[in-house]
Amino acid sequence: MSVAKHKILIVDDEPDILELIEYNLKKEGYLVYTATNGAEGVAEAKKVMPDLIILDVMMPKMDGIEACRIMRTMPEFKNTFMVFLTARSEEYSEIAGFNVGADDYIAKPIKPRSLISRINAILRRNIHSEEEAENKLEIADLVIDRDAYLVYRSGEKTVLAKKEFELLYLLASKPGKVYSRDLILKSIWEDSVVVTNRTIDVHIRKLREKLGDNYVSTVKGVGYKFEAR
Repeated sequence: MSVAKHKILIVDDEPDILELIEYNLKKEGYLVYTATNGAEGVAEAKKVMPDLIILDVMMPKMDGIEACRIMRTMPEFKNTFMVFLTARSEEYSEIAGFNVGADDYIAKPIKPRSLISRINAILRRNIHSEEEAENKLEIADLVIDRDAYLVYRSGEKTVLAKKEFELLYLLASKPGKVYSRDLILKSIWEDSVVVTNRTIDVHIRKLREKLGDNYVSTVKGVGYKFEAR
């Protein structure tokens, strides 16, 4: 994933700091936006929806702690990385920041190479989180863990055969989408010549026996879909 796709908002009332960070992040390929106080930062964040926000702690009008606290109450910033920039070494300021939802701290004076390294590392966390999310589906009372090939229903583990699991994962990956038998065959069994539509029907029946009838629906004449009821 190219870092050029990541948007970063810097909120600091010191022009020299803003310019230094903005220059180095743009050189790295990030899309950079700036604001000079907490209130302006919240407004700008709503406008550009950044992936990461760098907030100075001490600012006029609204400090970084309050700006972070406000944004953490908004659903759209639930997963946005918030990093505090501070020259203050007092432990209580760090505790206050983490209490309102800070992900990390970067100390002043700014060291460009160290700053870039830290920002890159923080944003890589998001890539790993997205990859993990893609391998684990949570729908209704089901948790489908692709890495472990396990299914949990209301917290209880359900053991599925490999093809049963792959069939369930395929359907559950796009709830409501109707998968034809031909598409299921190509997706799960690929080019196997010994598999027939009857094989799919048998696997669907086994899924229903193990999980109940509330997840996989039959669309007559077409195929099957995942529809938690």
